[in-house]
Amino acid sequence: MAVSVRTIRTAVPATVIRQEQVRDLFAAQPGLGRLGERLVATSFDASGIDTRHTVVTDFEEGGHGVFIDAERTLLAPGTAARNELYTVEAAELAVRAAREALDAGSGFGAADVTHVITVSCTGFFSPGPDYVLVRRLGLDPGVQRFHVGFMGCYAAFPALKMAKAFCDADPSAVVLVVSVELCTLHVRSSSDPDQIVASSVFADGAAAALVTAREPADADAAAGGSAVLDLDSFSTTLTPVGEDAMAWTIGDHGFEMVLSSYVPKIIDEHITGALEPLLAGTSSSAVERWAVHPGGRSILDRVQAKLGLSDEQLAPSREVLRRYGNMSSATILFVLERILADAAAHPVAGGEQVCAMAFGPGLTVETGLFTARPGSAARLAAGIGAGREAGRTVGEAA
Repeated sequence: MAVSVRTIRTAVPATVIRQEQVRDLFAAQPGLGRLGERLVATSFDASGIDTRHTVVTDFEEGGHGVFIDAERTLLAPGTAARNELYTVEAAELAVRAAREALDAGSGFGAADVTHVITVSCTGFFSPGPDYVLVRRLGLDPGVQRFHVGFMGCYAAFPALKMAKAFCDADPSAVVLVVSVELCTLHVRSSSDPDQIVASSVFADGAAAALVTAREPADADAAAGGSAVLDLDSFSTTLTPVGEDAMAWTIGDHGFEMVLSSYVPKIIDEHITGALEPLLAGTSSSAVERWAVHPGGRSILDRVQAKLGLSDEQLAPSREVLRRYGNMSSATILFVLERILADAAAHPVAGGEQVCAMAFGPGLTVETGLFTARPGSAARLAAGIGAGREAGRTVGEAA
């Protein structure tokens, strides 16, 4: 029996920042200089992003506090202060996404969960988000718990691989995978091009997926299960170059992101070779759907051109980038959520192949080949994302 993702649900913080407004905020920082101002304008305007979500309410119009003062100057709080906010907000966001996944009508609930895998690279606390999920969702205290930490944007793939391994070993297992990333806790004013690029794309969000080989006990009641994602195979590789092009270290004033402008070029040169083990001689043109981690617009442009993908095939990735930015490891699950929704609305007998990929420090390329197919119910509840981002937008009334 296939191991499948039965449902994916996502959650984002209430505060929304518009790209042009946060661009102007960063461009106006003291000491940036003319070159820095031009780099900010170029990076933010070319990002392909309209809006992002953040737990840092200081970004709201007129807001100020630990991260931004009353004169709208970006401050430099220490790593401890940033992590304190992570401890509170990451837990809240993870629980929201997980609760929605359990309530999605997949036929599986809290009582069915046997394993919890959490994913994050933007903060630390212990007992961690895995513990919080067990307590606040009322899971069995004997649930097995695991955490995938500090791996970066590709980390959802190791988590899904781990979930599949558990289900292969025990066909009755039901694994709750939750990724939560609060990247905006670590943004800062800088004239360094890599830091500017990072500040222009990173955002906050969480995603939860239920993975199992079991069929729901009541298939007719599984209203949220009209499309499932079979986890067929995975592959991972390191590109020959790029170790310093994407990095993530802990500094005295938050985690320091390096996202070099050379990353898209490296991906362009090596993506074909990275896919060869996964596709095993199959042409990429035979894959119907693509979930490409939207690390930035130029990354999507390079992958689309190199693999000859259509605008329609890249639409889920570009839409996630446009509305949410780069939420590190959670982002690919946002893309897959949209692909599942579309597969439910336009089912194909036998299913459609989905090739998913994400890139992270190393430079690491993680890929997966999945099958999106009709599940046990006829319809997926409409309005994907409705109500999950009901919040206030910077510059608008609450």
